[in-house]
Amino acid sequence: MKVVAGIDGSPAAEAAITWAAAEAASLGAELDLVHASPPPPDPSAQHIVSTAIALARQLQPGITVDGWSETGSPSTALVKASGDARVVVIGSRGLGLMLGALIGSTGLDLAANAWCPVAVVRPDLNQAGRRVVIGYDGSPASDTALDFGLDYARRHDHAVRVVAAQPPGTELHRITETELQDAVRQRGGHDAELIQITGHPAEHLLRLAADASLIVLGARGRGGFAGMLLGSVSQTVLHHADCPMVIIPTATTTGG
Repeated sequence: MKVVAGIDGSPAAEAAITWAAAEAASLGAELDLVHASPPPPDPSAQHIVSTAIALARQLQPGITVDGWSETGSPSTALVKASGDARVVVIGSRGLGLMLGALIGSTGLDLAANAWCPVAVVRPDLNQAGRRVVIGYDGSPASDTALDFGLDYARRHDHAVRVVAAQPPGTELHRITETELQDAVRQRGGHDAELIQITGHPAEHLLRLAADASLIVLGARGRGGFAGMLLGSVSQTVLHHADCPMVIIPTATTTGG
């Protein structure tokens, strides 16, 4: 088992390394730090990698850390590295740069095609909360979100809030109270707070995650269009969340 973090020498990447190193320590996993840039080869790549390795070891002295640099697309390198990873962690420089300048416009490829959950961390995000908020709509991706979020909460001793928000004026894919309870409790989330609410899912998730340390969502819910790599709810929450967010990529539940 390993945790993978994308690095580029930026403060956003440092935030990603910090989160990834803590997660690797919690899981007892190896941390792999991956740098990639389009050709020609980046002359600063080795310095970026060695500095990142030193930072991770300083933050979490007990973990095993490896790192390397590749020439090519960052998202391609990270998708490849995600094949045997528990989570891929990337930095984002802030609002309007959805998955961050670290991977630029190819970020959607990672959200859709990574073979494991993708964590997005910004340097300015609140990480002091003690609650994990999980969006649930009954889709395979939201089932995986439940698995990830509940496990993360147990390891970090956080409370859990599971939110099933139903858009107004539609019965499409409505989750019943029993379905929500069964989904959470069969995964051992007996102490989780369960909230069913009608309204715009993104707005409610953001409001209910005001004190969260982590939000976990599927990349695309049951109501999303098949061609969308990242649904509107996930995009909105990712733009405006005040804490790190984990996205469950489409490929983790559909086989790519």
